Amino acid sequence: MSLEDAATEIDTAFTRKGYRGLAYENTFSGAASFLRRTYTKDLTGVDLAVTGVPFDSAVTNRPGTRLGPRAVREASALQAFDPPYGWDLNPMEEFNVADYGDLAFDYARVSELPARLKAHITGILDAGAAALTLGGDHYITYPILQAHAEKYGPLSLLQFDAHTDTWKDDDRSRIDHGTMFYKAVKDGIVVPERSVQVGIRTCNEDTLGVNIIDAPEVHRDGPKAVVEKIKAILGDHQTYVTFDIDALDPAYAPGTGTPVWGGLTSAQAAAMLRGLAGINVVGMDVVEVSPPFDTTGATAIAGAHVATELMCLWAHNQKIRRG
Repeated sequence: MSLEDAATEIDTAFTRKGYRGLAYENTFSGAASFLRRTYTKDLTGVDLAVTGVPFDSAVTNRPGTRLGPRAVREASALQAFDPPYGWDLNPMEEFNVADYGDLAFDYARVSELPARLKAHITGILDAGAAALTLGGDHYITYPILQAHAEKYGPLSLLQFDAHTDTWKDDDRSRIDHGTMFYKAVKDGIVVPERSVQVGIRTCNEDTLGVNIIDAPEVHRDGPKAVVEKIKAILGDHQTYVTFDIDALDPAYAPGTGTPVWGGLTSAQAAAMLRGLAGINVVGMDVVEVSPPFDTTGATAIAGAHVATELMCLWAHNQKIRRG
């Protein structure tokens, strides 16, 4: 594409013919879809649907993640010009990746959110697409996991996080972003012995048998050794990947609800996500981006990069499975 043609691109989220191709419109204008992908509610022929869940009513500390999907989409505009760095594939050219927009729900009827979200993700999966979800607080992963488990059966969970989110909670009516993986394990939709939580740096006496690679271990052994350990645990099992942005140290992602020092660096996270190429990813999300607590936009930028890496992990797995 010539510079003159690129300079006249605008609103490619609506004007692109089909789903594939890079986008060259100005980063500071136009419809802010994820990576300038086509906005659509028709998933016919779509391989991967990116969707937002602007929900933050389950937080224990600072709110604001309802604004996360919008901020991540806006930040991703800077990445739409080029193939993802460090990968031998370009999902934007090789797969039909679409922005499916956000989940619609009544913010005043919090109790209805789980069923609505599960149905939303089920609709994506039933259409033959995979789902990459932008949160929202971390509770949203629970209904999303339920939808995936109905299709794939019990899953391995790969979780990047400062917290295990497996605190005991047997009250089925509670919606809490710190207890949903306790419920997921108890439900049998997550298999703990072949699941891994990376970056943990808060105390929880009972982790229900989930394998823990805490932040000090990442710092001590380095991303390469951690990747090898993760792959050995996951094997070829179908895996859901969830990335809580507070896995990163607050120096890299201050805009989040429950920041904890001593976390992963952005370079460590990038190295691990790229090193994990080959795991059997069937679904993924990035959550807990809270723009009001980050005036620089760095957290949303980190979220957009994480989401892009997750897209690449999924695409790499698809190429392996399709031969």
